[in-house]
Amino acid sequence: MKQYHMGIEATLEIIGGKWKSLIICFLMSGTKRTSELQRNIKGISQKVLIQQLRELEKDGLVSRYVYQQMPPKVEYSLTEYGVTANSIVDVMCSWGKENIKMRQQQGENIVLLEDKPQEESSVWKRTNFS
Repeated sequence: MKQYHMGIEATLEIIGGKWKSLIICFLMSGTKRTSELQRNIKGISQKVLIQQLRELEKDGLVSRYVYQQMPPKVEYSLTEYGVTANSIVDVMCSWGKENIKMRQQQGENIVLLEDKPQEESSVWKRTNFS
């Protein structure tokens, strides 16, 4: 029998780690192919991405649809249950933004690219979020 001391342990077991919250965040905007997710999540390898997607699928947050065609086509989307994680991810995003503001006010040289004007961040977006 699995035991948790606090509810957050169960949450972190499912969406914790470096990549799962980012995957959920990108899937919030709709169904994505593996290659789209890999392009949008800077630094993740295909192997790790697929492993994380499979874990999210096993936990019921992500559904996987395989088209019967050649070459193979696989799409991932959030399940109804997976959409409920949106509020957690939103809180994490808000906390992160506030943390960045505080660190900037303390003199740290740090930039949140999603807040930069379109023309300033377009090169970054083309290379990381195309």
